[in-house]
Amino acid sequence: MRVLVTGAGGPAGVAVIRSLLARDDLEVFATDMDGWASGLYLVPAERRRLVPRADEEGFVDAVRELVASEGVDIIVSTVDAELRPLAQRRAELGAVLAAPSLETLEVCLDKWMLAQRCEGRLRVPTTRVLTAEAIAADWDFPVIVKPRSGAGSRGVRLVVDRRELEAIGADESLIVQENLTGEEFSVDVFAGADGRVIAAVPRSRARVDSGVSIAGYTVHAPDLESTAAAVAEAIGLVGVANVQLRYDRSGVPALLEVNPRFPGAMPLTIAAGVDMPSLAIDLASGRPLPTTVPFRELANVRYLEDVFLDRAEVLRTDHAHLGAGGS
Repeated sequence: MRVLVTGAGGPAGVAVIRSLLARDDLEVFATDMDGWASGLYLVPAERRRLVPRADEEGFVDAVRELVASEGVDIIVSTVDAELRPLAQRRAELGAVLAAPSLETLEVCLDKWMLAQRCEGRLRVPTTRVLTAEAIAADWDFPVIVKPRSGAGSRGVRLVVDRRELEAIGADESLIVQENLTGEEFSVDVFAGADGRVIAAVPRSRARVDSGVSIAGYTVHAPDLESTAAAVAEAIGLVGVANVQLRYDRSGVPALLEVNPRFPGAMPLTIAAGVDMPSLAIDLASGRPLPTTVPFRELANVRYLEDVFLDRAEVLRTDHAHLGAGGS
């Protein structure tokens, strides 16, 4: 099978590419909008491609053309901004999109919708859209204000008192949320076609850089695993998602957000025994999946790694986006 992995410049893209290259039944193609994306150079030159940005009008058409020209069977997107446009035109792509349904994506990519969907099923911090009424509500300060949509920690701020909250003003693109004070964990979750959770792997975020965990450890924690599974059920997950949880003052894990894609720290989950990129390919291709996949407790630290190549091999971003490697 031929698999196209997008977002080859990000840590999630690199993790997925490396996982899939370990399989001898796959040919992996890598794409990015930037010719300097390191993951492009993990695959042979003839399988490297550039595509437009996800917010450009020609992005999905470029992916469709690539699928048709190269006989791609499965598309794995590792970029938040790409998920919605690809899912909206899933039937036109010409290949299986290994991503959750459009409905699931819409819920996950809007933190207000996510809080509403999960309320009553698990511990959800008090959350309101930042209206005048929400500003005047009886909050226990400090509180968190963050965009309804967006990835990582971009735009997230700690608001220490009502005066600071009032200074922000009403803005329905933002939410205000109860501040949770306990330790934060990410849980990488994989669900089969019937929505049954096959694996839920909690891991700490001991060190974080630009929203990506660069050091941490997996941990057997039934409360985190069951809470993440409840989130997956609430959002109708099929495939992979990263559920971010934080303990509240009483020691109950509560929902922060859900990233409906492969996370940048996926190498730790894979090394711990759950190869979610490979499971995603099996799911997309209709192969049988295990009932459950165990994992072991394991720690990791990260370091920069260089990829050296001939200068002429670097894909130029100003080339035609379907041009093959080199020039």
